[in-house]
Amino acid sequence: MLITGASRGFGKIWAEKFLKRGDKVVATARNTNDLKDLVDQYGENIFPLQLDVTDRNAAFETVKKANEHFGRIDVLINNAGYGLFGAVEETTEEQARGQMETNFFGTLWMTQAILPIMRAQKSGHIIQVSSYLGLITLPILGLYNASKFAVEGFSETLATEVSGFGIKISLVEPNGFATDWSGASAAQTESIDVYNPIKEAFMASATPDIFGDPEATADAIVKLVDAENPPLRLLLGKMAYPSVKKIYEERLAGFEEWKEVSVAAHGK
Repeated sequence: MLITGASRGFGKIWAEKFLKRGDKVVATARNTNDLKDLVDQYGENIFPLQLDVTDRNAAFETVKKANEHFGRIDVLINNAGYGLFGAVEETTEEQARGQMETNFFGTLWMTQAILPIMRAQKSGHIIQVSSYLGLITLPILGLYNASKFAVEGFSETLATEVSGFGIKISLVEPNGFATDWSGASAAQTESIDVYNPIKEAFMASATPDIFGDPEATADAIVKLVDAENPPLRLLLGKMAYPSVKKIYEERLAGFEEWKEVSVAAHGK
């Protein structure tokens, strides 16, 4: 198993969960010192590798080293990513590109790197850590939403392309969890005052109850990995399902309302 972004949050929790049950884990991080506690406890069952997922060549080299070290890679969990908080208008080009480089391109590079190995094995499971914000949106997270929508699009397509090779694709869709995703790991735009009321309303809505316990996700990920027929999408947290259901119902109602206009636009 290979897990990116394993130095903290979901990545580290899940890595330790799999190590505890005896799985062999390749854990990547920008700073492998953050994995020292796992190495001290689990020894040869964990193989830590330094990786910046935005570096395509490094992604391919890391996958090659991982495969050579353990002899195969049955599961890839693309977990590396971060949140960019701020209004779309506030977002600089550097911030927008940085968000997409990590959340989208980093996931793409790791996926491309692992596919030849899994095709040769005739088996494998690629798990993309997306977000329920890859299915719906929240204000002040426009570029994060966009990056996850992009992951959703290519991963759903990929599932149709590789199923014949014995490769399974799953998108994990967490709602908010009490990790440092919105804290130390997050980036912020420079504020334009007119958006302050929207930001204040957004922050006021973020009550403690809406954030799940990240430790509680470990059992769900184990079930997903062990499933013979895993789902394409797995929502995580009690907020995700009702939020997604509400928005999808509204979308379908909008499509229905404009159906005649849509059909007439076909022209024949």
